[in-house]
Amino acid sequence: MASRRISVETLIDADVEAVWAATQDPRQHVRWDVRFSEIVPEPADTDGAARFTYVRRSALHDVHGTGISIGERLRDDGTGTSALRFATGDRLSPIRTGRGYWRYVPTDDGRTRFITGYDHDSGWGQLDLVVRPLLGWATAWSSDRLRVWLEGGPNRRPGRSPASSRCGAGTGHGPPGRAAHRSAGPVEPTPCGTPRRPW
Repeated sequence: MASRRISVETLIDADVEAVWAATQDPRQHVRWDVRFSEIVPEPADTDGAARFTYVRRSALHDVHGTGISIGERLRDDGTGTSALRFATGDRLSPIRTGRGYWRYVPTDDGRTRFITGYDHDSGWGQLDLVVRPLLGWATAWSSDRLRVWLEGGPNRRPGRSPASSRCGAGTGHGPPGRAAHRSAGPVEPTPCGTPRRPW
């Protein structure tokens, strides 16, 4: 039986440190990840794991949940990995529990291969046959949204894709403070981060 895990890889024209900062800080995370509308960080555990609550807003219903980011590390070879688990008790949510990772792999020319691996347990039974492909699309689109933002530089407004942007074929927090961080609104990058395998 084929794996049902969602896996997306995007090549970003930015170094690992820049990609790490944009994904580990919840203030930045909600700017590019369409899957989250708000993230509220909690104090880190004694073992370094970071807990948070999140909201995914929609016109019909807001889904609230909790999560934990574990196993964050940057290795001597420049690669990084961050693992994530989250869950919600909301019976209207299409996802009950989820888990995944981000991998950051530097290339010889100073770019970063940003790899997302993700899986979830469905809250909607057989309707997951529809939900999972949509989440795969949202994951790929969000990764490309991140690429467009980082390749444009800190002074470019999100959504204005640079002409020279490139990407390859194709979840963690280390947050300071407890302030809630909300999405800065939609951007419109050209789709480029793509699934590594069919849904």
